[in-house]
Amino acid sequence: MPLMRIDLVKDRRTPEEIQKVMQIAYDLTRDAFGVPEDDRFQVVTQHEPYEMCLKDAGLGIERTDDVILIEILSTPRSMGQKKAYVQKAVKVFKDEINLRPEDLMITFATNHAEDFSFGYGKQQFLNGEL
Repeated sequence: MPLMRIDLVKDRRTPEEIQKVMQIAYDLTRDAFGVPEDDRFQVVTQHEPYEMCLKDAGLGIERTDDVILIEILSTPRSMGQKKAYVQKAVKVFKDEINLRPEDLMITFATNHAEDFSFGYGKQQFLNGEL
């Protein structure tokens, strides 16, 4: 159950383009992590340009207001899975929406089965529902 947060600069994309970004990120997650169909949890937040400060840590990366930040919160994934996700994401986003590789930032965070409740005050992974 990856939870994906996608941050964008406000008014840079149409609703249809935002849904395309969401679909691409979901398809990449299914491919790289092997998650089942409909295991889809995504939240998009749009920000004023001054509300996003994504410096390059001295790497020489020059971002534009087209930047997309994808944060993936998931149960542990292998280094190979994460590497495959990042490498394929750059290619697919460039091919599908003409996003510059410099404008795609991806971060992973890990949590565990006991950290999820999908509703009803239950922890579905722990009680066997999932």
